[in-house]
Amino acid sequence: MNSLFDLSGKVAVVTGANTGIGQGIALALAAAGADIAAVGRSAAEETVTKARSMGRCAEIISADLSTIEPADRIVKETVDKLGRLDILVNNAGIIRRADSIDFTEEDWDAVIDTNLKSVFFLAQAAARHMIPNGGGKIINIASMLTFQGGIRVPSYTASKSGIGGLTKLLANEWAAEGINVNAIAPGYIATNNTAALQDDETRNRQIMERIPAGRWGRPKDLGGAAVFLASSAADYVQGHILAVDGGWLAR
Repeated sequence: MNSLFDLSGKVAVVTGANTGIGQGIALALAAAGADIAAVGRSAAEETVTKARSMGRCAEIISADLSTIEPADRIVKETVDKLGRLDILVNNAGIIRRADSIDFTEEDWDAVIDTNLKSVFFLAQAAARHMIPNGGGKIINIASMLTFQGGIRVPSYTASKSGIGGLTKLLANEWAAEGINVNAIAPGYIATNNTAALQDDETRNRQIMERIPAGRWGRPKDLGGAAVFLASSAADYVQGHILAVDGGWLAR
């Protein structure tokens, strides 16, 4: 059974791997045996150091995913530095908060470009490498707002709703090519992106009251789901959005 979850010999690209959810996923994949390409605007030195301490090869790839310019380069650098590409985790994302009546085009475009447009084109670049090499695993990071509307984050909600649909579409197109495309929908995870909610006494209380597990999630809570979807244990899982939310959606 353990061999189903063994990622030894695999290479994973994780975007936004310098902190938070991306770091938690990257280290979980490394613990399962994968070598790591840690992608982001900020150098993921801590993530790479920790992965190397597990005996893995790990490299930093600097890239600003607010545009699609780095997509092909990320794949090329990963293959050049680590020899192959088997797993892509599209985690990098941003959020902008404002009442919808006041929301700006700039904030709309910034979030959509990073959270949705770059995800598609990086997945496309990865698939162009994976298909002739026998397939691979693509894991997108969705959200509770893939299922719900939320408030004061219109472009974020639109982007994460789009991630749900895109995950299913890519699974439909690429399953026959040996690529599994799935998504993880984190619940309320304590990261920099949710700092404003954690600091808001009223919203923090409201959120906590709805989570059956009785606490905010931690980045490491997503590790098991990521390893599962990246492994051969999930070879027949396609187009699925796996909620890791402490029971939020069940409430």
